[in-house]
Amino acid sequence: MTVIRLSTSLFLSLLLAACGGGGGGDSSSSIGSAEAEMPGGLSAQAELGRQIFQDRSLSGSGRMACATCHDPAFGHASPFATPVVFGGPNLDQSGLRNAPSLRYLRYNTAFQFAADGTPTGGFFWDGRANSLHEQAREPFLNPSEMANSDVAGVVAKLAAASYAPQFRAVFGDGIFASPDAAFDRMTFALERFQLEAPEFAPFSSKYDAFLAGRATLTAQEMNGLALFNRTDKGNCAGCHSSTRPANAPGPLFTDFTYDNLGVPRNAGIAANNDPAFNDLGLCGPTRTELAGRTDLCGAFKVPSLRNVALRKHFFHNGAFDSLQQVIRFYVRRDTDPQLWYGVDALGTVTPYDDLPPSMRANVNTTEVPYNRRPGEAPALTDSEIADVAAFLGTLTDGYAP
Repeated sequence: MTVIRLSTSLFLSLLLAACGGGGGGDSSSSIGSAEAEMPGGLSAQAELGRQIFQDRSLSGSGRMACATCHDPAFGHASPFATPVVFGGPNLDQSGLRNAPSLRYLRYNTAFQFAADGTPTGGFFWDGRANSLHEQAREPFLNPSEMANSDVAGVVAKLAAASYAPQFRAVFGDGIFASPDAAFDRMTFALERFQLEAPEFAPFSSKYDAFLAGRATLTAQEMNGLALFNRTDKGNCAGCHSSTRPANAPGPLFTDFTYDNLGVPRNAGIAANNDPAFNDLGLCGPTRTELAGRTDLCGAFKVPSLRNVALRKHFFHNGAFDSLQQVIRFYVRRDTDPQLWYGVDALGTVTPYDDLPPSMRANVNTTEVPYNRRPGEAPALTDSEIADVAAFLGTLTDGYAP
């Protein structure tokens, strides 16, 4: 399901490192002498990462931790009713994008163009970070998230934390003398936590149990799976493969590529109050090296669909708030554009209204189910949409027969 890639799926071949939101990485530098496994089965570094992940004192407000936006109860995705999180020193600064899930990112890679030209890998919705280690840095310094003024400010808070003696024991007595070194080890610890903790890749859904012969899908769920896979119906598996790749113990339901879906503009995001503003994804201001690739404008990361039924908001801009609404958008985006987009001064529906007119041709309109025209039948009926949603519900971790 992506207009910018040339192959329908790309499976990863290497298991790479990851932190605060990425994988792959730069974790080869010195990590100190403490390597003992902690009681919870984590390394000393990962145990520190667990504490850092939950520590609200490391934010400018003193009320926001990594876990605030990546709540385990929601598959390590956003628990908020709003489409984007509000952060900053007073928790009143609107973010730009929906906080994505951190689960299963340990199987991701650094950003790269595959041999066929397909953009793949990278962390965040625009792939700007190349590892979980690298991704973990940004929220601490983002003015609309944890809102620390600089690295030294973060490290001063870290040095005052209850686990600071443990941090020194792992990374050296003098670690806090260099804020840059301490911040690097802090984000490395977050990476180790996400790489090691089973909660970030449990493969414990009903679908996993079904694949193992320990559960039976209902007739509706089975039909939803068939529709999910069928290239003439949902074609969801084109990007969200339901089969196991070589590097993971179960299906990941993402190929870590990018797609341009023409998602409607979301008036609930403060930045969108400016009609001249557009979130351009891969060619946006955080991807200056891709600024000339206007063909990539509007493309965002294909997320894993594991735990998707727990989401409160969907897509990079949180434009939708129900799973069935999302599936309906996929299959009726172009058959019934008036359902999703506003009208211009002449009363004409304006499809793909979150992109500048010059970039709307980038939207995927060739692959099933996007290859429909106004007045044509959508690829899925309402009952089939319900079946696909039922199947997606089997991807929620923590299944108990």
